[in-house]
Amino acid sequence: MLMPHLAEAKKRTKNKVMIKKYEIKDEFKKLGLGKTYFIKTYGCQMNVHDSENIKAILEQMGFKEVSSMDQADLVLLNTCAIRENAHNKVFGMIGRLKHMKEEKPNIITGICGCMAQEEVVVNEILDKYRFLDIVFGTHNINELPMILAKAMHQNKIEVDVKTIEGDIIENMPVKRDSKYKAWVNIMYGCDKFCTYCIVPYTRGKQRSRRFEDIINEVESLKKDGYKEVTLLGQNVNAYGKDLGLDYDMSDLLEGVANTGIERVRFVTSHPWDFTDKMIEVIGKYPNIMPYIHLPLQSGSDRILKLMGRKYTKESYLELFDKIKKTVPNASITTDIIVGFPGETEEDFLETLDVVNRCKYDSAFTFIFSPREGTPAAKMKDDTPLSVKEERLHRLNETVNKYALEANQKYLGKVVSVLLENVSEKDEGMLAGYTDTMKLVNVKAPKDMLGKIVDVKITDVKTWSMDGEIA
Repeated sequence: MLMPHLAEAKKRTKNKVMIKKYEIKDEFKKLGLGKTYFIKTYGCQMNVHDSENIKAILEQMGFKEVSSMDQADLVLLNTCAIRENAHNKVFGMIGRLKHMKEEKPNIITGICGCMAQEEVVVNEILDKYRFLDIVFGTHNINELPMILAKAMHQNKIEVDVKTIEGDIIENMPVKRDSKYKAWVNIMYGCDKFCTYCIVPYTRGKQRSRRFEDIINEVESLKKDGYKEVTLLGQNVNAYGKDLGLDYDMSDLLEGVANTGIERVRFVTSHPWDFTDKMIEVIGKYPNIMPYIHLPLQSGSDRILKLMGRKYTKESYLELFDKIKKTVPNASITTDIIVGFPGETEEDFLETLDVVNRCKYDSAFTFIFSPREGTPAAKMKDDTPLSVKEERLHRLNETVNKYALEANQKYLGKVVSVLLENVSEKDEGMLAGYTDTMKLVNVKAPKDMLGKIVDVKITDVKTWSMDGEIA
């Protein structure tokens, strides 16, 4: 049994990152024949892409995917640790798995992902939820065949969570959720250690993939007909810093753009590492989409310092203005935390001031959620929840106002949209995104799926727009 250890997860050394190649042993390739699987994914894009890898591994073992937990012989919860809400949802789902296990004793159940890397979570599982069969973390997805094989041949929980700084596993199989858009990991982990964030503990130290491996993956995706790639990392702007070489995120963006793939995106950016050269490259290449997610978290210098964010309100606004000057049509979105320990009304008004100045296209807004083991969880927090909720309401009203204003500028205009799937609002329409990441529902036949088309916007709402083929 390998248990996670929070104290060890905090450590950072100069040990060389190992680059390994994934391979599945022949003895595991038929373990899933005749069996089905279901994966429930929580959290960020990185988790979504991890699930794509897990699905591919399971299918190498012979498992087949089903659309319902009730049909599955194997159920995995790929978890997120960043907020308490996600944590509670997972434990609620684990309770449901217990009932399934009682009805189907042979079903295999387990959790993986970031929550599995938390010491407190695994201790709770071992104390209250020992009916689960497997628990594995973010560092050993490549070992899933071996972990599953152990679980299938024993009647006790198999906990296999590595507390390491992390390696890079190349050649991972992937079953992509889309035929047109693809996630591409460019780096793993994070060394920023923002005081509220558990990610550096659950994902390990910052480690970048080799430039040539990323370019080769994008070229392969282009050859397979993919229209868009999104470069993924906990902090993509820091790409390459750990390699000690003479290329960085701006060079990688340029290299990916030069593959000729039609659309390039990237998430998530930390303002600390956003360089002028990056901005120039984004403005230079038309296939690098003018959409940037730029987390603010707070507009108060005092709170930013407590958060360990290493930038000020002034420097953030300077960066915002630089981006808008070089890429005038850029759509900029953000993350904001309300009610961080010690936040006063004055601090909150500083945040509102930034929102009023930047007029974001949208924002992900949250009430502070303490994560055990992080410095912020130990900070004095005497602001009543009712005050935090009232601030969040005011913030959301402001964000929503500017989101609608941003969309209204598109009314009557013709924009390029990648049609990705059937619209959720109307089965007779298709849905897709503009270059600036605006959701558009389009009157179009299904044979246009996967195409980038010109669309005239006929109606706008706060979070979506309607249009017709121009």
